[in-house]
Amino acid sequence: MKIEADSPQEYIDNVPEERKDVMSRLRAVIKENLPDGFQETMSYGMIGYVVPQSIYPEGYHCDTSLPLPFMNLASQKNYIALYHSGIYADKDLSDWFTEEYKKRVGKKPDMGKSCIRFKKMDDIPYELIGELSGKITPKEWITIYEKNVKKK
Repeated sequence: MKIEADSPQEYIDNVPEERKDVMSRLRAVIKENLPDGFQETMSYGMIGYVVPQSIYPEGYHCDTSLPLPFMNLASQKNYIALYHSGIYADKDLSDWFTEEYKKRVGKKPDMGKSCIRFKKMDDIPYELIGELSGKITPKEWITIYEKNVKKK
């Protein structure tokens, strides 16, 4: 589902009505817990949280004119998605999240490599998403990215 928006708030305003509260709440939880230095923006047609080029001038290796992506939040056709690059790049973080999700929700998360899919809005563990959002600082993300992701 492509949502046309020039800002995170416009994105939220344009999601289906039944998802607005959930998207707003997820955005708020992320912003409240994300360490200083990350910047909220529109990224790849989604709400994005990036390391700005003022902190990491090298940018994203796939397109160095773009800031280094970290997280994205999107309303997809059949679910809400949270893309977290740290889960993709750091096995310990992925293992921690998977275990905590099972403890709190009672089942394993519906995940891809970096994508956490929320098909049932009542099952979203907002507190856990807040904790996940706060686990990695921009400096730590740059280190993880350069070690595990960036193509030399």
